[in-house]
Amino acid sequence: MLANPGTVVSVRGSVVDVQFEARLPPIYSLLHAKQGGLAIEVLAQLDARHVRGIALTPTQGLARGAPVEDSGGPLKAPVGKGTLARMFDVFGNTIDRGGALTDIQWRSVHQAPPPLARRSSRSEIFETGIKLIDVLVPLERGGKAGLFGGAGVGKTVLLTEMIHNMIGHQEGVSIFCGIGERCREGEELYREMKEAGVLPNMVMVFGQMNEPPGCRFRVGHAALTMAEYFRDDEHRDVLLLIDNIFRFIQAGSEVSGLLGQMPSRLGYQPTMGTELSALEERIATTDTGAITSIQAVYVPADDFTDPAAVHTFSHLSASIVLSRKRASEGLFPAVDPLQSSSRMATPGIVGERHYRLAQEIRRTLAQYTELKDIIAMLGLEQLSPEDRNVVARARRLERFLTQPFFTTEQFSGTKGVLVSRADALDGCERILNDEFKDYPESALYMIGSIDEAKGKLRGHKPPAKASPDGAVSAQPNPRQAPSPASRPQGRADHA
Repeated sequence: MLANPGTVVSVRGSVVDVQFEARLPPIYSLLHAKQGGLAIEVLAQLDARHVRGIALTPTQGLARGAPVEDSGGPLKAPVGKGTLARMFDVFGNTIDRGGALTDIQWRSVHQAPPPLARRSSRSEIFETGIKLIDVLVPLERGGKAGLFGGAGVGKTVLLTEMIHNMIGHQEGVSIFCGIGERCREGEELYREMKEAGVLPNMVMVFGQMNEPPGCRFRVGHAALTMAEYFRDDEHRDVLLLIDNIFRFIQAGSEVSGLLGQMPSRLGYQPTMGTELSALEERIATTDTGAITSIQAVYVPADDFTDPAAVHTFSHLSASIVLSRKRASEGLFPAVDPLQSSSRMATPGIVGERHYRLAQEIRRTLAQYTELKDIIAMLGLEQLSPEDRNVVARARRLERFLTQPFFTTEQFSGTKGVLVSRADALDGCERILNDEFKDYPESALYMIGSIDEAKGKLRGHKPPAKASPDGAVSAQPNPRQAPSPASRPQGRADHA
């Protein structure tokens, strides 16, 4: 005998209407259809006897008159130490071909955000151990950072390194949530995490691209429920990686359209702001721990006024932009320092010295960017001595802000390094003070703290001599246009 049995009265794609005789299930209740093992989540009560739900599994084979059972509760996710090093789907089923789960509990994926009384009112820096991010785009402990980047610029490597540093040096837990991920991406990430040795303190949750919109819409809530367990019960810091937050909004838009709701601007669901806030507000710092989130953000057609981008930006405390140009030059991590920004980079949070140095670094790099066109056309020798000094500082800063990663040791053969914020700031300050102007740029490339440059200099040629005007002649650049003095004379020169 089924507990609170129901009957399917209509099926329209992923939308299923069910009739109940005894009592009506509450919103968010999970219904199970015996035919095909379907799962349906109740999203609306139509009248005293009918509910409308969205299927979380494919509805092929479901027909009118099929029996349905009310599970008596909402969708639940497994939480506990037994979830570590495992990969799950939205229902909490393991998809990594591992053994059975042990030492777990089941909790509803629909949890309220922590109350204001429990939230931490202090703004703390979340140190990643990555120089460029800690100096120019400091992340907030318990905050949300957006990661913008295309394919092949090092997004996954950067995420993997942050997971490694979080697990190995801060004794935290990392949770990866793939919303609308391709199965290829999930398999590759799992294999890379295993090879990098960071899987034992990590949980992976996937709602794949080929699954129904209801499944993709709820996988973020399932991952957050797992993260809240480690924050609230185990009192550990959690790094939550979401790829891609735009696909969460997209799945909500599909669900809204299937339910027949009137669309809002540009076809988005009218409840987009509420749905995104319900997810984002659960990512917070409390008196017991913190959930720090890094979210990949896709901007439709590079239009930053798109409603999905606007609503997402309002929740972010930092934006990390990856540059394909920097990646092609071998400057890894390929973070664009001039386009990236953080709300934490204020004197009241990071301190007066850090703020002053960050502004000076940005100013130096911005001046170098403006001078690049002149250098390409006329050559470095045509710049004033002051401008040549700016170029020398900027090129040394760019190389110092590169860093070998632990997760790429097996490919590059270079041992990874973790650099504290204090060491990174010290190195930048000494470069800006021209302490390393006689050092070749290569001595600063792919090192940790600035003192490693002296050790790396052994085996190099002697430092370049400073010219009488105090400028340092830069390293020859094969891409750089030749100076007018070295150009072959032609009839265009007298024009």
